[in-house]
Amino acid sequence: MADKIAFIGAGNMARSLVGGLLRHGTPATSIVAADPVIDQRTGMAALGIITTDANEQAIDGAATVVLAVKPQALRTVVQGLARTLKDGQLLISIAAGVPIDAISRWVSRDVGIVRCMPNTPALYGAGVTGLFANSHVTPRQAAAAESILTAVGEIVWVTNEAALDAVTAVSGSGPAYFFYLMEAMIEAGIELGLDAATARMLTLKTAYGAAVMANQSDIAPAQLRSNVTSPGGTTERAISVLDAGQCRALIVDALRQAERRSVELAIEFGAQ
Repeated sequence: MADKIAFIGAGNMARSLVGGLLRHGTPATSIVAADPVIDQRTGMAALGIITTDANEQAIDGAATVVLAVKPQALRTVVQGLARTLKDGQLLISIAAGVPIDAISRWVSRDVGIVRCMPNTPALYGAGVTGLFANSHVTPRQAAAAESILTAVGEIVWVTNEAALDAVTAVSGSGPAYFFYLMEAMIEAGIELGLDAATARMLTLKTAYGAAVMANQSDIAPAQLRSNVTSPGGTTERAISVLDAGQCRALIVDALRQAERRSVELAIEFGAQ
């Protein structure tokens, strides 16, 4: 019999994780989700799992408790669960920016906690998630965390919690950077005379194809770029404009600022 998994919060990311678990063979009867909003529970119930509006009921007998609520609500939720949590239960937090020491403080005792930074492509089973475990997480619990997050994509463990700020900058916020580039390319295509639908299709399929090439090739992205940049050609002219505008430096600085903001949010939420 599969270990029970309780989700506290039934929003988009929780539904994505539940859907991934079900597709990977986790029995619906071993998953329960709690949420105060009836529409959220209805969406989860449609997947065939158990739902409730009582957090304490949801975690009763669960081996793993996934905290899938907004960061601003996490303190209230965790403090409400503290008296009900049993020794040996694993907490997995997907609440962005909330450090493990804050969660431990709200629980008021030592407990295994895995903090995760998934990204939105997880909603389509194509996510990548950074994970960090505190010293109370057992190998079995770490494996349980892996099985939950790999249901919606790839995972990477980091060796210190601070690295999750870099994960946030690169992959957590990362999809928005690519969407930003897509927006610009679509606009440029339209300005160059393409209709909007054609500009969109060409941009999105090109982005997808480039990602497939980079993922399936052992060649570094820099070399892949060089391979399609013929001397004196159209690509070289375009890249020269990006270099002249210091695009690479801007991207590096953008990620530095995202990482810095992640640190600030961790301090802000951790001080609550």
